[in-house]
Amino acid sequence: MSVPTATRAPRGARVAIQKLGTALSNMVLPNIGAFIAWGLITALFIEAGWITLVGGWFGYEGSYGLVERLGAWGSGADGTGIVGPMITYLLPLLIGYTGGRMAYKDTIRGGVVGAIATMGAVTGAEVPMFLGAMVMGPLGGWSMKKLDQLWEHKIRPGFEMLVNNFSAGIWGMLLSIFGFVVAGPFVTAFSNGAEKVVDFLVDNSLLPFTSVLVEPAKVLFLNNAINHGVFTPLGTAESTTNGKSILFLIEANPGPGLGLLLAFMVFGAGLARASASGAALIHFVGGIHEIYFPYILMKPKLILAMIAGGMTGVGTNMVFDSGLRAPAAPGSIIAVLIQSPVGSLIGVILSVVLSATVTFVVAGFLLRFDKDKDDDLASATESMEKLKGKKSSVASALTGGIAAGPIRTIVFACDAGMGSSAMGASVLRRKIREAGFNDVTVENKAISNLKDEVDLVVTHQDLTERARQRTPSARHVSVENFMGSPRYDEVVELIIKSNSPDASGQTPSSGGTSDASTAKLLALSAIKLDGVAATKAEAIDEAGALLMAENVIPQEYVAAMHERELSVSTYVGSGLAIPHGTVEAKELVQRTGLSFVRYSRPIEWNGHEVEFVIGIASKGNDHLDILAKVSRIFTDPKMVERLRQAETADEVQSIVSGVRA
Repeated sequence: MSVPTATRAPRGARVAIQKLGTALSNMVLPNIGAFIAWGLITALFIEAGWITLVGGWFGYEGSYGLVERLGAWGSGADGTGIVGPMITYLLPLLIGYTGGRMAYKDTIRGGVVGAIATMGAVTGAEVPMFLGAMVMGPLGGWSMKKLDQLWEHKIRPGFEMLVNNFSAGIWGMLLSIFGFVVAGPFVTAFSNGAEKVVDFLVDNSLLPFTSVLVEPAKVLFLNNAINHGVFTPLGTAESTTNGKSILFLIEANPGPGLGLLLAFMVFGAGLARASASGAALIHFVGGIHEIYFPYILMKPKLILAMIAGGMTGVGTNMVFDSGLRAPAAPGSIIAVLIQSPVGSLIGVILSVVLSATVTFVVAGFLLRFDKDKDDDLASATESMEKLKGKKSSVASALTGGIAAGPIRTIVFACDAGMGSSAMGASVLRRKIREAGFNDVTVENKAISNLKDEVDLVVTHQDLTERARQRTPSARHVSVENFMGSPRYDEVVELIIKSNSPDASGQTPSSGGTSDASTAKLLALSAIKLDGVAATKAEAIDEAGALLMAENVIPQEYVAAMHERELSVSTYVGSGLAIPHGTVEAKELVQRTGLSFVRYSRPIEWNGHEVEFVIGIASKGNDHLDILAKVSRIFTDPKMVERLRQAETADEVQSIVSGVRA
């Protein structure tokens, strides 16, 4: 991967723009429901809306009464309907209130002053005052906070309410006058100038070329600054006069992202291909476009496909003169269709379909002839977080940013709850005991069995979102591999900060697993020191064949091992992979057993080199003690070297038996 700025902490102008975009989106997004309400009312009740259209289909041409009044389009309409006042007053005031509240420590006082200041800009302008609200709202809240700091702790007891109310009222009045005289006319002039620029681009068929800037900017997390700072205000102003705006679809069109993810589903490899289908659903239906950004960062040349798709979508909407009535936020196909006027439905649908098709073709071509087949989605996701300039809530918790009480219960979760999570739980459990916290329980479970009653959940980074859905109250930690993640030490540090150490400080003893038990679950005949597989798929077959030879599983379970590998890699670190079946396949297991295969030439396993493969088939939890031993071995380089040098199956079995879990 070659993204010069992606591997460094964000700096300079891009960070400033990201912060601006975040501030703008934080003012707009909480009020998206109001935008949607206005869009629906407009779509239903204006003269060219759905109600009059359907009435025309059924031959009804009489007076619409209430419909006319709501849309303010009938004879003698004076603008007293809902459509005009909502966009003129309600939406800007909501934005101004939200901005003022944000700027003053999330207080109602800041919101009120921000709304008062915004009202001046609204009444002093000839266009919907969204840009003015984004300026006057935060200005009102911030300036009120600074004024309050001047007389903080200086007001005599009993006069606090009097001073607070009159200071807010007087300052709000002054800001309102300023907004009326200065901000309103200035934003009107700016909007008119921007409208002329857009008209120039449209008249000269240049608007599609905005995708050359928009698509790369989205991947750099400047999408909020572009969409909410530019397209939403300008598009809303255009929509009030034309009934729709093409600007709402330049950034929000879900077609290019869908085409990219479809290309990965067909031409991708490894984890990127396996995860693309789920990402496509989240992107297209859920409207979360960020989900495809790591795929671009992983292979930056695919931005060409996104630009081509974006240009196609914009060009299609220009040809059909189509657009949306209001912002589609989030950028879901559902929101796009709901906000499409009747006359724009064909154009909007074609813009999504054609942009997805063009992106798919270009991306497919680039992926098909890509010489670099290393689809390291994990590294790309890490790069995305660096570009975004934000830590996740988990990172904040680990650095002390979140103090949510003591941690008593920790759960490692994976798809099946058999292998990866069991080994990770063993590693972390040992670290926690060594730190003296004997009262902290660490167990492993399948994600499907999670309940929202644990303090902390550890998952592979590709499963974290699924775990969040089931345990929203817990703190979540994502790891890249379960064997040697540095996150374990961070978790221990978090426990030290959050918990009171156990008074005894004694580490519970572990009886381990007897030699007889080890021999029962890991038979000598299931240990192979000269594996012949050359690929991941062949290695899974080889480990599965050993289990079949021991009458542990039928052939169908091996297919389930391959299916499990498609969802999340079973590579756990330190040169070890532990393939196992899906949760549903557990009923196929005849008895619990493991197989062990060593390879003299490492196998490529989703971008990692694997020397050891342990196949797992389990009916219950009686394999966990051995896996705990294995995890201890593979976190100790000296023990790994002993396995590497072992000459007989007896030596391998002896090494595993001789380690305390």
